[in-house]
Amino acid sequence: MKINDAKVATIDEVKAKVASTTTAVVTEYRGLTVAEISTIRRQLRTLGADYKVFKNTLVRRAVEGTDAEPMTAFLEGPTAIAFVEGDVSAVAKALRDLAKSSPKLVLKGGVMDGRALNAKDLAALADLPPREVLLAQFAGALASPLRTMASLLKAVPQNFAYGLSALLDSKGGAVATPEASQDESAAETPAGVEEAADAASDDAATDVAEVAAEDATAEVVAEAETTETSEDAASEPAE
Repeated sequence: MKINDAKVATIDEVKAKVASTTTAVVTEYRGLTVAEISTIRRQLRTLGADYKVFKNTLVRRAVEGTDAEPMTAFLEGPTAIAFVEGDVSAVAKALRDLAKSSPKLVLKGGVMDGRALNAKDLAALADLPPREVLLAQFAGALASPLRTMASLLKAVPQNFAYGLSALLDSKGGAVATPEASQDESAAETPAGVEEAADAASDDAATDVAEVAAEDATAEVVAEAETTETSEDAASEPAE
């Protein structure tokens, strides 16, 4: 079927709108005046939606093979479509409120991200909190575990200090000083932890040095004994 330039322009317009947004709401405007439709269009425009009357046959042709094709199920009767680029829930709520004040406006369905939306889906979208509230709730949900993590990280040095103190006690304990007995809280601070770790490191280094010295002494003695045995064997007359 040959179509004129005006129809081609309408098809191209719908294709452009489908390409620029993933959501569209299909309504029936039977009985509404041009002035009432213009009022709806102005109100939705403030929410980031373009509301316009289209012929069903041209819309079907325009959305064929696209993600918006599921909305063709709602293209019956006088149709006006809101292509949404802003807050979908805000647009759905505005259309619901307009339909309550003007029963001639009927929300039939739509499409979002390639999925068909029926009237019940649109009602659920209309009941969602505003986008700002959702973002605030999401930010709060993210902040809660971060605060918990910060508390846990703050507790790590203290818990490490307690564990290190228990380890030192099990090994015989550290030598207490008057300053340590006067201020026990110092052992709970990161500085106290660092001092205790340094002391433990020094003790470990001392132990390693002692073992190394013993091993070196043993090697020297063994070498001396071997040399002495060799000299004795060389000095003995051959039979």
